[in-house]
This record gives sequence, C-alpha cells and structure tokens, in this order.
Amino acid sequence: MTHIVIVGAGECGARAAFALRERGFDGEITLIGSEPHLPYERPPLSKEGLAGAEPPKYVAGAERYQAARISVITDVPVEVIERKRKFVKLAGGRAIQYDRLLLATGARPRVFEACENAERIRMLRTHADALAIRALLAPGRKVAIVGGGFIGLELAATARRLGAAVVLVEGLPRVLSRGVPEEIAAVVAERHWREGVEIVCGARIAAIEADDNAARVLFADGGSVDADLVVVGIGAIPNTDVAAAAGLLIENGIAVDETLRTSDPDIFAAGDCCSFPLTHYGGRRVRLEAWRNAQDQGTLVAANLMGANEPFASVPWFWSDQYDLTLQIAGLADNAETTVRRDLGDGAFILFHLDGEGRLIAASGIGRGNAVARDIRLAEMLIAARSRPDPAALSSPETKLKKLLAA
Repeated sequence: MTHIVIVGAGECGARAAFALRERGFDGEITLIGSEPHLPYERPPLSKEGLAGAEPPKYVAGAERYQAARISVITDVPVEVIERKRKFVKLAGGRAIQYDRLLLATGARPRVFEACENAERIRMLRTHADALAIRALLAPGRKVAIVGGGFIGLELAATARRLGAAVVLVEGLPRVLSRGVPEEIAAVVAERHWREGVEIVCGARIAAIEADDNAARVLFADGGSVDADLVVVGIGAIPNTDVAAAAGLLIENGIAVDETLRTSDPDIFAAGDCCSFPLTHYGGRRVRLEAWRNAQDQGTLVAANLMGANEPFASVPWFWSDQYDLTLQIAGLADNAETTVRRDLGDGAFILFHLDGEGRLIAASGIGRGNAVARDIRLAEMLIAARSRPDPAALSSPETKLKKLLAA
C-alpha cells in the first residue's frame, strides 16, 4: 500500500491524515477538500467564531501538513470514484490514483423547500456562511431562526450576545426534541426567554421569502415574522452522492461495518457522512453529527486503513454551550425505561437513563460552565462498561461515580 486518498478536508479527514503518520504510515497521503480553506473546526461557527467574525479555527497550520508530508488539495470537489481502476476524478478532470480511500465528506444543511434563494435567507455550515450571517447581526437588527436544535439555539445565544433581537421558530412542540430530555430542554428554553429570545413552538411554516431589504417567515395560519435575516437550521443530510454513484451501499449515510469499512473492501468512511453499528447498543445502526465522533472515527479509521481491523466502540457524546450553560450528553437515551436525577447544586443536574434490565445507557446533564463535565465523563465510562448501577446511588450526590465505576 503506497497511497491513501482522503476525500473530505474537515475535522475527521484531517485527524485521519495525521493519525496515519502517527501510526507509522510512510506512504503517500492526499487530503482533498471542496472548500478553499485548510481543514477547520465547525463548532465555533455558531458560537465564538461567529461572534468575533474570526478566521477559521484550523485543525493545523500549513506547515504542519508539510512537515507530515500530507498533500492538501483545497477548493476542488471530487466528482467521481472509479472503483475498478481505483482513482478519484476531481472537478476539472484531474484523476488521482489510490490504494485505499477514505470518504469523510461530512454533511450539508437540510433545505427548507418553500424557501427562496436570497442574501437574507441563510444556512450555517461553512465559514463563508458564518461571515455572511455575522454581517447582518448587530444591535437594532432582528433575526428569525428556523429550527430549535443545537445549531439554532447556539446561534440564538450568539445573536443576543451581539445585540440582535431573536425569534426562534420550531415546528415541534418543544426545542431540542432530538435526543435531549424534556427536563433539560426546558432549562435551555427558560434561559433563552430570560435573555429576550422569543420562542415559537408548534409552528407550521408555509414559506420563507426575502427581498433586498428584509426577510419574512410566513405561517400556515396566516401569521408571519418579519426580520432582517432568516437563518434555517433544520438538520443535515449526509454527503453521499459520489459514494452512491460509485455503487457503495447507502443507509442513512454511507453504510460501514464496525471497522468503518464500506461495501468496497478498499474504501472506508467516517464522520458525519457514514452510518455504523453501535457496539454498546446491540449493533444498532446510527449516524452521528458530532465533533467528538469525527475525531474518534478519524483516529480509528487511520489504523484500519493500515490493516488493523479494530472495531469502533466509542460511546456517543455531545455538548452545547449557550450563554453560561453547558449541556452534555453521553450515550443514547431514547430506549430508556427509567430515569434518575442527581442534583449537583447551583441548578446543575444530571439525568441517568437506564434500560429495562437496569443497564446505564445514557446520561444527560446541564449546568453552568463545567459543572457536569466530570460526572458525565464518568457516566460515559460506566456506559462503556455496561454497568448496572444502583439507581439510589446514582441519585445521591454523596455517592461518587468513581466508586460505582470501580465496583
């Protein structure tokens, strides 16, 4: 094996490239991205990166790629994967041979169909998107955010920090309906209300329109919201078009096995673009859009590109910062039958979620700063150990989670 090509120059692809060198791979590495930037981290785009209109937070500088002998091609999408002859074809016609290929193509924002294409209607995925949104956020401006998930709420917090008025519109009965317990979502919503964010839930949107001076969200019941800017954040779609055209198996993303190998033995996929079986949840197939997952899979897939054949066994982990609150979740709670609350003081608390057999399958926490970080990390370890802790011990702040882990 002499050449590994990585399609997708984001967090996952860059981590994989460096991990290959750290593991001793001495062949050629080519990292290909469709954006004009070197790989950068996306979480700051809805938070401090947006607030400061800063340059991207790069995974590494150009000199580090050069020192690691990683060839980076930017601003050129891959258009074709030719599996039989083992090359990728770039826009413009250039072909690059590979011995093994990693697809880390990420995801793109889900488009709201009844929506015009206009300067004052935006989605947030790239650094260019963040700059365009930031240009319209200022005291006296008003932004309407469609979507009450992590991105929409983080953007709402940042917009309020910049002095803009905010209306957040969610089609479901509450914010954070996907994967966040109602008790924690209520804390987040209340914090936004105190900051002056107007939250409209259960809203059915008929259309979103704009002209050169303003934008408007039109509701099916005849109401509307006028704003200087509308940002649509209603989820993401995995970038699978090139993989599907190449005949790879697609199942809510590029389908991979526990080693992140696709239906082609010489092609792997990792990060937001792939669906994979979760070891700790009976092989349930999921797709995760999370910074930690991109890092973990990027590191593991490097070993497997070199023939290690190691299974991916990390516990899902998510976080969100909004105002002075930090929300953290380890595991997946949707199949929980019992929930136990542990109060940590100063309004911080953790919900432990157990299945019907008493096994800890998830933990969800919220508090100021790092109030829940240590216990969520320990809960993550308990989940990985397939622990069945005593619910009474979980609920008691006097019982150290380290003690339960040792048991």
